[in-house]
Amino acid sequence: MRIGLQIPNFTLGVPDEQLFDNVAGLAGAADDSGYDSVWVMDHFYQLPALGGPPQPMLESYTLLGALAARTSRVRLGTLVTGVTYRNPAILAKIVTTLDTISAGRAILGIGAAWYDVEHDGLGVRFPPVKERMDRLEEAVQICRAMFREDRPSFQGRFYRIDEAWNVPRPVQAGGPPILIGGGGERRTLALVARYGDFCNITGDVDTIRHKVGVLRQHCESVGRDPGEVTVSRLSTLVVTESAEETATTRDFLRNVVGEDQLAGFNIGQEDEILEQFEELGAAGVEYFIFNMPTSGVDSVRRVGGLLGARSDA
Repeated sequence: MRIGLQIPNFTLGVPDEQLFDNVAGLAGAADDSGYDSVWVMDHFYQLPALGGPPQPMLESYTLLGALAARTSRVRLGTLVTGVTYRNPAILAKIVTTLDTISAGRAILGIGAAWYDVEHDGLGVRFPPVKERMDRLEEAVQICRAMFREDRPSFQGRFYRIDEAWNVPRPVQAGGPPILIGGGGERRTLALVARYGDFCNITGDVDTIRHKVGVLRQHCESVGRDPGEVTVSRLSTLVVTESAEETATTRDFLRNVVGEDQLAGFNIGQEDEILEQFEELGAAGVEYFIFNMPTSGVDSVRRVGGLLGARSDA
């Protein structure tokens, strides 16, 4: 069991000039309390569930570069970069730079993008889903080639590179791992089977078990060992102190996000959280990434002590 902390929320009750120190404190707590990775969202507007565009949002790769200088052990990545936001060759250079700054701790998280309001507001084209998926497939190939090859060329429908230099080379042999976000069974999981090192999905135990089965089928169809792909799951984690608090929290969140979305939460007392993670592990999850949007450094350390100890067991 490996664990990662996602930091999705920068509304921390402090002036803007203190935002980074607060985020760095969370990352530092993860760095020294058993977490394997720290993740931020690649958005320019805050998401609706966390207050929407009026709330603070920091640009992801600038933030990750700064966190690399404030941490020493955790791996660093976005969950996930929208393929529409950056030319993939430039993205490969950005992630390679992060890998250099962090001494080999970068992960490239990438997906097909979805936040249309953000695109419209910033003047970024938001293509139909098929085109976004096609762009994602080309982008992953370009990034992987620029991580691994000296001067790669690629000609696709949407992107091209011509003997592209990427110097310095990534610190990690073979380049930063590539995490492809999403659980779409026809396109996304097929892309993971061909090109991904990580597959990040969401949902309850039954959903995870089904998605992992689909991924394994895709791997078999392209002749790849499914064991080469790490299955991660993103959730929101809420540790409660009593059965009553658990029930109240579940009811509140059910009213806010709906029953279907509640499957993406882990709510309960410490022993219940451990039991939930063990069930998810049996369903195929190897890497648990979670956020705690309203929690501070003490909660990050507490959960790291609870789950990080299991990681070392």
